[in-house]
Amino acid sequence: MGQRIVTGVVAGAAFVGLLAAGGWYYSGLLLLLALIGYWEFARLNGQAWTRLDVLIGFAAVLLIALPQLPFDWKLPSFEATAWLLMFILLSGTVLSKNRIQLEHASVMFLGAIYVGTGFHYMAVTRELEHGIFWSALTFACIWASDAGAYFVGKAIGKTKLWPSISPNKTIEGALGGLLIAVGVGLIFASVRPEWLGYGQAALIGLTAAVAGQLGDLIQSAYKRFRGVKDSGNLLPGHGGVLDRMDSWLIVFPIVHLLGLLAG
Repeated sequence: MGQRIVTGVVAGAAFVGLLAAGGWYYSGLLLLLALIGYWEFARLNGQAWTRLDVLIGFAAVLLIALPQLPFDWKLPSFEATAWLLMFILLSGTVLSKNRIQLEHASVMFLGAIYVGTGFHYMAVTRELEHGIFWSALTFACIWASDAGAYFVGKAIGKTKLWPSISPNKTIEGALGGLLIAVGVGLIFASVRPEWLGYGQAALIGLTAAVAGQLGDLIQSAYKRFRGVKDSGNLLPGHGGVLDRMDSWLIVFPIVHLLGLLAG
């Protein structure tokens, strides 16, 4: 437990510091985490990083996760990147005479979209006008939901939420996390009412809680299917990137797709 707390405090402080710095300090950190996350995803699926289809996936993750290129170079659109990735991976099944199988190509495609898109929207959020506010709001709602679900579940949780996937999660904890996330959103609205209305703040808290807990369950289900406890060991006592950031990868794209963050 001591190692877990120390790791959490040090890693959290470093992350918040780079988030505050913004620019390529923060974007560079997100790109590094995206690459590590994709490597964990490949390893979960028994794929070595040296495989051609995995290397192609790494390149796609970089293109998807990048918010922009230096020197005003233009990035290909998300649609173009996703289509090219699909085309190259499918072509690889032919050119490799099925050493790269369709199942391998499909899983690597899924992983690149899952990991790359999540980190892309984290970077995009920081680039918005008042980006540090919107980033802090979204992270705070996610973390409030996680902490609320844990502590409320420990205190009064009795009804299992989804025991076949995550036996320790309870409905009471999930509802507690939701209410606390909404409360945190409302606090942010009270600090900057000119940027964030109370209704919008409540919706962001609600979305962060529901989507975040679903993101956690998605990763739990996947790890259970693959028979592993953690996706990696980057953070001692916490697991890997996908273990710690599973909620982030789902919440940030959803709040953008729903148009909940104003710039």
